[in-house]
Amino acid sequence: MESDVNRRDALKLGAGVGAGVVLPALAQGQETEDDIESADPRLKPIPRVRVGMVGIGGRGFHLLRLLLGQQHVEVKAVCDLLEDRCSLAQKATVSAGQQRPDAYFPDERAFEKLCERDDLDLIVTATPWRWHVPVCVAAMKNGHHAATEVPAAVTLDECWQMVETAEQTGRHCVMLENCCYGRTEMMVLNMVRQGLLGELIHGEAGYLHELREDRELLGPNQEVNWRLEHMIHRDGNLYPTHGLGPVAQCMNINRGDQFDYLVSMSSVSRGLNVHYASRFGAKHPLATRKYKLGDVNTTMIRTKLGRTITVGHDTQLPRPYTRINMVQGTLGIVQGYPDQIALESNAHGHSWEPIDKFQSKYEHPLWKKLIKEAQGKGHGGMDFMEIHRLIECLITGTEPDMDVYDAAAWSAISDLSERSVAKRSKTIDVPDFTRGRWKKNRPLGIIGG
Repeated sequence: MESDVNRRDALKLGAGVGAGVVLPALAQGQETEDDIESADPRLKPIPRVRVGMVGIGGRGFHLLRLLLGQQHVEVKAVCDLLEDRCSLAQKATVSAGQQRPDAYFPDERAFEKLCERDDLDLIVTATPWRWHVPVCVAAMKNGHHAATEVPAAVTLDECWQMVETAEQTGRHCVMLENCCYGRTEMMVLNMVRQGLLGELIHGEAGYLHELREDRELLGPNQEVNWRLEHMIHRDGNLYPTHGLGPVAQCMNINRGDQFDYLVSMSSVSRGLNVHYASRFGAKHPLATRKYKLGDVNTTMIRTKLGRTITVGHDTQLPRPYTRINMVQGTLGIVQGYPDQIALESNAHGHSWEPIDKFQSKYEHPLWKKLIKEAQGKGHGGMDFMEIHRLIECLITGTEPDMDVYDAAAWSAISDLSERSVAKRSKTIDVPDFTRGRWKKNRPLGIIGG
C-alpha cells in the first residue's frame, strides 16, 4: 500500500496545476479562500439540472423517481443493460410530465455514449459496484458532475482515480450516502455541533444486515449474481459507508481530523453454506462451495487526533438489522437501535434515556423544514433528503455536503480492511486523499441552522 500512497504523492503537484480551484491550498498569490471559491467552476449555479441515469434496477428506478420529483431536474437520458428497464424509466419520465429521455443499451459500456452528450449536467449511477468509478470517471471527463451509489469505489486504485479525475476536471463527484441524511443521524450531528456530548472520543458503526435471501446474491435460476461474487472472492468489510459516514461527519473526518490507520479481522465463513444447504440440499454446489468472506468482520480505525472507530460487517448470519450509530464523548454517549442517549448531566451518564426527549431542541433544521415532503420517500425519508440536497447544491452553486474526498476515504476502508485481514490483522495506513487539506478544511455545518 505504501507504493500506492507514494505514487500519488508524486502526482499531486501535477494534479494541483490542473485543479487549483479544487485544491485552494495549492493556488498561488494572495487570493483568499473566498476569492478562490467564487472562481470555482464547480460552484457555478445550474438553474435546471439535466440528468443522465445509469442503472435502472430497483435502486436506480427509485432514485429516478426521486429525481423526477425535484422541481429543477430534467431527465434527458437513461442507460441499462436491459431494454425493458430503459423503457420503464422512459415511461416514468413521461408520466412525470417531461420529454421522453433517450435510452442507451444493451452492452456494459453503453454508458460511455450517454456520458459523451453535451446536454447533461449530472450523471447518476446505481449500477453494481464495479461500474461506479468507470461511470463517474467517464462523466467527469466529459464535463459532467457525477453522483454514485455506495460504495463509491471497490479498490484503493479506484479511489485515487476518482479523486484525481475530480481534481483534473473540476467536477463534483458525490457518493449518495443516504444514511448521512437519516433523521436520527442528522439530529446527532446537531447535538455534536452544539457540544452536548463534549469532545468526541469514540464511535461505533456497521452494516449488520442479513442478506442471505437478497436478490443481488442469486438470480431466478440460482445463478450467482454480482454481490455474491464479492462474497466468494473477497474478505474484509465490504460495505462500510452506511454506518461509517454519519460517524465520520460527526468526527470531522477530512475536515479537521483524518483516518490514520486501521486493523481488521474476519471470522470463519459458515453462514452461506448452512443457509444454502438448508434451502437446496447439502450436496448443492452453492452449499459446498467456499465463500471467502468471513461471516463477521470487525475493523478498528484510529484517527490523527487519537479518536477510535469500530466498523462492523455482518450479512451472512441470522440477525436483526442495525447500523449501531454510536458516538461517545467526554460529556455523554448516543447510540441507535434503539435510539438512546446517556449524559453526564443526568446520573453521570449511568442511565439511558430515549433520544425523543431531546428531539424538540436538537431536531436538525433540514428535517424540521422538509419532514412532510420526505415522508414515505425511501428509508424513512433519508433518500428524499439526499437527492434534495444534491440538487439544491447544484442549483445554488454551493459545495455538496459530501465531496470526492469523503467518497474516497469512506470507501477505501473496504480495500484496506481486506489487506489487513490477509496479513493476520496487520496495521494498515489510510491514505490522505486530501493531501493535507483536512487540517484547514471547515467542518460540515448544520444546514439551515
